[in-house]
This record gives sequence, structure tokens and C-alpha cells, in this order.
Amino acid sequence: MRACTLLASLFFALFSTGPLAAQSPVPVTLVKAGRLLDPRTGNVLSPAAVLIAEGKIKEVGPPSQVQADAPAGVRTIDLGSATLLPGFIDSHTHLLLDVTVPTEAESTRRYNGEFVPGLLLAITMSPSERVLRGAQLAREDLESGFTTVRNLGHSGIDGDVALRDAINAGRVSGPRILASGRKLTALDSYTQSLNPALAPAILQQEFLMIESPDGARQAVRTNLFYNVDLIKVSIDDDITQAEATAIVDEAHRQHLRVAFHAISTTAIQMAIDAGADSIEHGNFVTDEQLKMMRDKGTFLDLTPTFYDGFWMKIHEASIVMSPALRAENVASDDRARQRAAARVQRVLKSGVKFAAGSDMCWFYPGKTRGQATATMFSSLHNAGMPPLDILRAVTTSAAAMLGLQDKVGAVEPGKFADLVAVTGDPIADISELERVRLVMKDGKVVRNDLTSH
Repeated sequence: MRACTLLASLFFALFSTGPLAAQSPVPVTLVKAGRLLDPRTGNVLSPAAVLIAEGKIKEVGPPSQVQADAPAGVRTIDLGSATLLPGFIDSHTHLLLDVTVPTEAESTRRYNGEFVPGLLLAITMSPSERVLRGAQLAREDLESGFTTVRNLGHSGIDGDVALRDAINAGRVSGPRILASGRKLTALDSYTQSLNPALAPAILQQEFLMIESPDGARQAVRTNLFYNVDLIKVSIDDDITQAEATAIVDEAHRQHLRVAFHAISTTAIQMAIDAGADSIEHGNFVTDEQLKMMRDKGTFLDLTPTFYDGFWMKIHEASIVMSPALRAENVASDDRARQRAAARVQRVLKSGVKFAAGSDMCWFYPGKTRGQATATMFSSLHNAGMPPLDILRAVTTSAAAMLGLQDKVGAVEPGKFADLVAVTGDPIADISELERVRLVMKDGKVVRNDLTSH
């Protein structure tokens, strides 16, 4: 009898408290700051307040106005004189790669020797271990203010998809991810002279090989089976126009955008003619091609991390260099600086739509992945891009390129509550973006180094 009475009491308690729990109020947050910078217009609201509920922005305005509209019991985060900004978007990253610089002797022995350690991840790490490594790097990116990223390959068969889903489910902490699965590419890209007994298995982990227009369509469908968000294609004058066009046609038929890795002028033209949604890198883009991209609405996704001596910095921190290699790296970085400065000015003058992505896949000793990713801000600035254009490239413009302009990229009602705060003025000093003090994603505080109550 006592057992039955106890069970009845538990049953009554569960069903009587359930509706009360369901009706409990959802936490509402009021964020106050000295300034709010709108990257789209360059306007500053000072002082500023943002009201957040259910992970989205409900109201933005002066603190007196927003606070009056806030419900009783609202949680307040007071950031003092800090500057609020939208969460950053890294539109080109590789979260499941963490390549260490190989020794000089090793890198000179083989084709693409600098990148061989990255490719070997496909066979030296299990898929589970690799996703866990990606989870660490994703968390570090988020802690540096990158609340949304587009992962463009080198993730195994479906590693970035699994990481995206784990983050969305709240199992791990990380940015909002657009996952592309395996890169579509031709057989001779990236690798040569692999052990013929192992090459197919190694390549299958990272790439979907394109050998015909029909094969190109099938590769898109294969990636779609793994529930990717977009298609990434790598071309270096080795895919035919018919194949490139088939990729875009099939992807668009499936409502997926296509990002083309294209460096050479020929590859860039092929991507433009195929109808690419974005061209990644675009190092040797011509003024005429920029005009064509502007007229077609094609985005150029600049990858500035290597614009300003990054190669030398990670080598100095990782390996012993011979005088010859040191001189070669210094000269290479100097050439990169000159080309980047000229490219940035032509892009700004052209009126083409552009965003920026880190292309980060390297282990940078002494820095987290997020800190390494954030070096792209100063790289763009040192190449001559004004701070406001840099901010747009990683917020409003990047959101438009990703098709997320209704969800992220600005501090506006209806968008996800993705916020970052810095203590200074990033328009006066772009390096402030490398010293983020508060990060909020979906209305949840990831880090807060500022006074709050």
C-alpha cells in the first residue's frame, strides 16, 4: 500500500508541476554599452542597449527607451563604455585541419610538401578524433568572436557536418557552421605521386573526384546525401567548363550555393562562366573579371591571412630555417604584401561584392585558433582596406554571401543575438577586433571579461 501511495504521489507531482514548468518565463537579457557600431552604415549609437529574448534581438535603442520596454526581472549585462558589434563571420575556414609546419628537409622532399601533414590527417587520425580536434578549434574561434563560420573542406567525409550538428544540439560549444563536406576537385589537384596502393583510400577521405559532367552532378548528390549546406569546388585549370557548369547547375537545382577555389585568371573565368556564387581567393583576378563579377552579383571572398607575413611568422615559431629558406620566405612575404595591396585597391574601386575569410588551417604556436583567425583583420588593414570595409566584410557582406542576411551580420530586431564587444574603437584601431572582451551567441554569453551584473 505504501508503495502504491508513493507512486500515486509521484504521478500527481509530475503531472501537476509539468504545466507550471512549461509556463515559466523565458529569460530576457538587456545588454547595455557605451557605443553600438553598425557596420552597414558606419553609424554609432551612444549609449546603446539591446533587448534579447529566446536567442533573438527584440529591440535596439537608447538604454532609457529599451529598459522601459523590458519586462520585470530582466537580466542586465552592463558593459560600461565598451563598443558593441555584430558577431564576426569567418566565411572561409578549415576547422578540422590543424597543420603543423614541417621541417625544411621534409617540405622540400615532396610535391606540396608544406601541406602534406594536413593531408595525412586523413589516415593518421580516426574520424572521431578529428571531429574532437575540430570541436576544440571551433570553441576557440567562438571565444574570439567568430559566431558564424563557413567550413570549406578538409574535414573528412562528413566531419564538419557532424560538428555542425553537435553544436546546433548544444552538445559542444562553437560557432554556427555552414558545412560543405568533401571538396569537389580533379585528380591532379593538391596531391601527386601518392603511394598507388593507398592513394584512392586517402583521396576518398577528403575529396570527390570529378572526371565528367555526369560525374560532377553525382558528386554534388553524394555530398547532398551527407546533408551539406553548400558545395566547395577546387579548380586549378584542371576541370573543364562543362564539368564546372554541371556542378553549379546541379547544386542550384538542389538549392545549394557553390564556392569555387580559384587562383589563376583562367580558373576564375571558368568559375564566373559557370555561375559560381562566390570565388574564393581570386589572387589573379583581372579588372575585367571584377566588372563581370559585379554585374553578375558574384561575391569575391578575400582570404587575407597570408597578405602580411603570416607565412614567416608561423615558420619562425615552428622550425629552424636555413639562411636560404629564411631569405626565400621573407621575399615571398614581401611579394605577397605588394600583390595584396594592389588587389585590395582594385577590389575596392571595382564595386564588386566582397567578404573576407581567414582560410585558417595552420597551427600557430602561442595562439589559439581564434586568435590566429583574427590576424586577418590587421592583414586586410595593412593591405590598405579601411576599418569599416573590414567590418562589413566579416559581418553584413559575409552574411549576404552566405545567404544568412536575415539571421546574422547585424545587431537588428529579428536576428540572432550574436554580439561581440571591445573596449576601444575598432574604426580608430582595427587591432581592437583581436582583443574581444565579450562574446554572445544566440543570446548566451560565451565569455565576458567586462564588468557585468
